[in-house]
Amino acid sequence: MRTSRLVLIPAAALALAAPLAACSGNDAATDTQTAEVVTGETTAEDESSEVDDEEAPAPAEGTPVNVVATTTMLGDVAAQIVACANPESTATTLMPIGADPHDFSPSSAQVAEMVTAQVVISNGLGLEAGLDDALENAASDGATVIEIADLVDPIPFGAGGHDDHSDEAKEDDHDDEHNDEAKEDEHSEDEHSEDEHGHGDDDPHFWFDMNRMATAAQLIGDQLAVENGQTYADCGAQIADEIRAAEADVRALLESVPADQRILITDHDALGYLADAYGYEIAGTVIPAGTTLAEPSSADLAELVKVMQDEGVQVIFANTADPSALSDAVAAEVGGDVQVVQLFVGSLGEPGSGAEDYISMMRTNAELISNALNA
Repeated sequence: MRTSRLVLIPAAALALAAPLAACSGNDAATDTQTAEVVTGETTAEDESSEVDDEEAPAPAEGTPVNVVATTTMLGDVAAQIVACANPESTATTLMPIGADPHDFSPSSAQVAEMVTAQVVISNGLGLEAGLDDALENAASDGATVIEIADLVDPIPFGAGGHDDHSDEAKEDDHDDEHNDEAKEDEHSEDEHSEDEHGHGDDDPHFWFDMNRMATAAQLIGDQLAVENGQTYADCGAQIADEIRAAEADVRALLESVPADQRILITDHDALGYLADAYGYEIAGTVIPAGTTLAEPSSADLAELVKVMQDEGVQVIFANTADPSALSDAVAAEVGGDVQVVQLFVGSLGEPGSGAEDYISMMRTNAELISNALNA
């Protein structure tokens, strides 16, 4: 039985009595993209069976491994690690390009892939709510399930670059005779704050800090090395170094924006790590939550318009994985020359987009942000 110090989802007594299709509303096998697949006849189990288990140390060369990752960002990093360690390894990404992690649901075939994988790499912290049951099933069936976000020192929602513009706007809008009404609204907001974020207190969007993603690469490599050879740890460290080297380019682009212009309006609360790492301020979000599944009220949108007008903000950063209709409506209401700039937030981009892999995605996002705010 495989064990791991990084297993965060317990192998609860969950029998797969219900059909796998019950975990999914989509049976399309095309939802799965395979990063590196070679079906060799010799498996890791075949090789290990030839040597006495009591005498054999962990192999120096990486033996083939079957890995499944949930998001396209983690899938890209995992695929690079396993391809480096052993080209016969398989790394499969569940989410297709352009999918929003917040509302993705797996097909029954994808659930089966997770259950039969040796290692499943998930983001965690509630990002992939539609995968919760499938992840538990995979863990109960013996897969090592790693929730990366919880292992890279996550920050709480609101800790990354948020200011108090929203609170100030509320105070300006209510005088003393409306105090009771304001308190009721505040109480309602507190009651639903966790539901609106769609997660707990910690922000799952850690990949916007490239140093945390580098740490994730090392963690993935170390975990794969436990049963499959030191080569995986070495490859994890190599990919981590490449990510850290690329981070210098991203930092230069983002720090080219004057400090007093580093103000972000985003489609939902997803850029806290970027704001925290590079000294940006998040003045507001179109959807006042950490998930795209929430819906803003008319009062929320009116408040955002006021903040943008008061601050003179001329850019809204939207998300390629979701429609920009709300962002477009806010931009029109603010008036003037407000731009809506599409960032790659929850997914990598299609070929030719400039965001085909994690590093190019971060560089492209940095270019889009710096170009828009330096204009």
